[in-house]
Amino acid sequence: QVQLAESGGGLVQPGGSLRLSCAASGSFFASLPMAWYRQAPGNERELVAAITGGGRASYTDSVKGRFTISRDNALNTVYLQMSSLKPEDTAVYYCKTVRSGQESWGQGTQDTVSS
Repeated sequence: QVQLAESGGGLVQPGGSLRLSCAASGSFFASLPMAWYRQAPGNERELVAAITGGGRASYTDSVKGRFTISRDNALNTVYLQMSSLKPEDTAVYYCKTVRSGQESWGQGTQDTVSS
């Protein structure tokens, strides 16, 4: 199982920016698909952005043009740059990967967008 650890969450005003990081264990990171999910209180966990091992990114419609997912394979880290944040972006953000059919999740990081 891959160990994942998120960081970078916090409190930000509407219109502000945050960058989340997710560090992964192991030497096979470059081949892993990575994704960011989020879960707001009372809501189901939803996919926010994903990136393939080759660097192809995809996004849910509500964050297109505001969020950017990227990866640094030398550091075994995937990032989520979030800009133009809105109160509805408030959630716990999780990173996830799948290896050999097994899912691995981080512990999550709380992001709160509020004035």
